[in-house]
Amino acid sequence: MSSLVELISKIETKRQEMYRLSLKYGLSAKETLKSSQELDGLLFQYEDSKSKL
Repeated sequence: MSSLVELISKIETKRQEMYRLSLKYGLSAKETLKSSQELDGLLFQYEDSKSKL
């Protein structure tokens, strides 16, 4: 269960990073899109972990 809590923390950190990047570079900038893809991966991991509980 602690790994799920750690994953939630990573998701929140990545979400904040993506938000900052979008403000700095815009929504379609490569930096923002890369961060968005990384967030998608974390969210997928979260959903996968939740389904295994």
